Amino acid sequence: MNRLKEKYNKEIKEVLIKELGVKNTMSLPKLVKVVVNMGIGEAAKSKQAMEALQKDMAAVTGQFPSTRNAKVSIASFSLRAGMPVGLSVTLRGEKMYSFLDRLFSIVLPRLRDFRGVSDKSFDKQGNYTLGLVEHTVFPEIDSTKSAAPHGMEITIVTTGGTMLKSKKLLELLGMPFTKELKIEN
Repeated sequence: MNRLKEKYNKEIKEVLIKELGVKNTMSLPKLVKVVVNMGIGEAAKSKQAMEALQKDMAAVTGQFPSTRNAKVSIASFSLRAGMPVGLSVTLRGEKMYSFLDRLFSIVLPRLRDFRGVSDKSFDKQGNYTLGLVEHTVFPEIDSTKSAAPHGMEITIVTTGGTMLKSKKLLELLGMPFTKELKIEN
């Protein structure tokens, strides 16, 4: 069993029951899936660059990405319907917990000038979206052999239902949120 999943089952469930006042353990917030998206931009025109991005994303997530195609043509972007515009991976189960463990403990602390992630990226259902400027911050990527740096969007889907429950779950799992400064007069 993954380290993060084991921590959730042994420690976090008990803390959530106490803090949220939940009587039924089935109604506790938990992780459903993690969706990782990457726009490919100019790499769509080069087959080698596209394959390099697919290899990088497969190395990071442990799963081969699916290609997302444009639905409509946009002449000002030289985009035709059916052209590849992005890569996407949906992680569940053990791969999800493994990816989040690496993200929280290795990748986020490696970011330059990192002071924590914002707590303003929750949606109404309690899902959290995090954007990374470069995909090369993952230790699996060899920056000398990889494709040009591309942005990456990571969405963590929970059953929290509200921002407060989901934030508490992610804090307990180890997500480093920014600390609010309290200035006293």
